[in-house]
Amino acid sequence: MKNNDVILAFSGGLDTSFCAVMLSKVKGMNVHAVTVNTGGFSEAELEQLEQHAFRLGVKTFTVLQQEDTYYGEVIKYLVFGNILKNDSYPLSVSAERISQATAIAGHVKKTGASWVAHGSTGAGNDQVRFDMVFNILVPEAGIITPIRDMKLSRDQEIAFLKEHGIKMNYEKTKYSINKGLWGTSVGGKETLTSHLPLPEQAWPDQLTKDFSEKLSLGFEKGELQSVNGKTFISAVQAIHFLSGIIKGFGIGRDIHIGDTIIGIKGRVGFEAAAPLAIIKAHHALEKHVLTKWQLYWKDQLAAWYGNWLHEGQYLDPVMRDLEAFMANTQENVTGKVYLTLYPYRFTIDGIESDHDLMKPAFGSYGEINNTWSGEDVKGFTKIFGNQTSIYSKVKQEAGQKLKAEV
Repeated sequence: MKNNDVILAFSGGLDTSFCAVMLSKVKGMNVHAVTVNTGGFSEAELEQLEQHAFRLGVKTFTVLQQEDTYYGEVIKYLVFGNILKNDSYPLSVSAERISQATAIAGHVKKTGASWVAHGSTGAGNDQVRFDMVFNILVPEAGIITPIRDMKLSRDQEIAFLKEHGIKMNYEKTKYSINKGLWGTSVGGKETLTSHLPLPEQAWPDQLTKDFSEKLSLGFEKGELQSVNGKTFISAVQAIHFLSGIIKGFGIGRDIHIGDTIIGIKGRVGFEAAAPLAIIKAHHALEKHVLTKWQLYWKDQLAAWYGNWLHEGQYLDPVMRDLEAFMANTQENVTGKVYLTLYPYRFTIDGIESDHDLMKPAFGSYGEINNTWSGEDVKGFTKIFGNQTSIYSKVKQEAGQKLKAEV
């Protein structure tokens, strides 16, 4: 027997506000709003969100604190893999949706609700990510998606909410902003085009620092442990501290254009100052402490891992295999990376590590050879190029034979 309870994945934005009113006041369902905090909400914001949810007619409001889980199960491996989709986007939203969907599914099981709802549209990636996780983890629950099923525009949603007496900052809803521990996405009318940039006022963090500033990031086995010499007991705390330092520089802004799960091109703005600094610093450290083939294979597998995560396939068991590989490569990724921050950009200045393979004792590139002689190189060169030399000689002999026969 199905009950009338529905768990609504609730962010408090335009789409999920519409869902709350539609399901509670029009459909007559018992709506239980659940917000999954993956690092995007302060305590004050969560209190405001709760008040807003009850004004919309929900029966209960619950916050699931998933920040540590989000880092430990997802973000950590994005850092280990230096994952930037299309060499630019740190998967801020796609990674976050996995944690949110799995947490919501767990809450559906806990409460015994017969239904689960989300506010995804029918033209984006999130509908696939949420539906797939729910189908796998709570197949007994029916999935309700009012925005997708009714094919609603934002103007239609606003008109509906106004008709039901819902007071919101509708001017703010012109831009869809999703903030989490691993960055903020920004969508608006400009991102629906192929040529328009987002206006300055659309970016959540404005430029407040017009000078340069030195920064150091300390890593322990691939995980961020310290910022400017200050050590933290968790990487989550370190990320928050770094965000507070770096966000005033306007660093990490870009517009990502990529291939969606459903086959169309998608464009979204994002702001990810701390994630980009962490990934670039971590990668610089890896280039000093890992071998050539460790770096090569990690790049190949990490790119595939990031794309499969982006497409909502986090629960595929092959992902655990790739995580084990990436974690194993981090054994010696310990050291300090030095950066300089500037308005809208940063530079990687250098690293210090006990595991640095660029030690002068073995030779200085382009200058001094300490562990081999010139004669060693002569012999090595002959052997290293031997196969190509054989190929060249055989090809030349065959060509000469062909000319002779002609």
